[in-house]
Amino acid sequence: MPGKILLVDDDPDILDALSMILESRGYQVVTARDGIDGLTCLKAERPDLMILDLLMPKMDGFAVSKELQDPRWSKFSNMPILVLSSVREDACRRRYELETSLEMDVDDYIEKPVSPEALLKRVEKLITKKQKTKS
Repeated sequence: MPGKILLVDDDPDILDALSMILESRGYQVVTARDGIDGLTCLKAERPDLMILDLLMPKMDGFAVSKELQDPRWSKFSNMPILVLSSVREDACRRRYELETSLEMDVDDYIEKPVSPEALLKRVEKLITKKQKTKS
């Protein structure tokens, strides 16, 4: 059941902590420190789920989300995205809509800090949903 998760966050402590939590449940974790690396890893690793921070240097999560709506990324359109951010969800969605005129296309949203149990529950739900759509 476990799958591959791409974790995109600029905070090394968050990457370490979340990687340990996810790997303890058998998930394979690939990490990236910004949106540019995240998109490169996405192509190379083809994960089952992306956990995406919004506030990062170089290319933030808002830009990654917008980029993934481009038809060139269509082969990843069924990959779930879980946003993990310290920004409140309603503020984040409003900013994204104002900047892009689009609705933010993510499957779930968790505000930091998050408990390991809550994170694992959401990850499992999204990966299970993706595996059902594959079959």
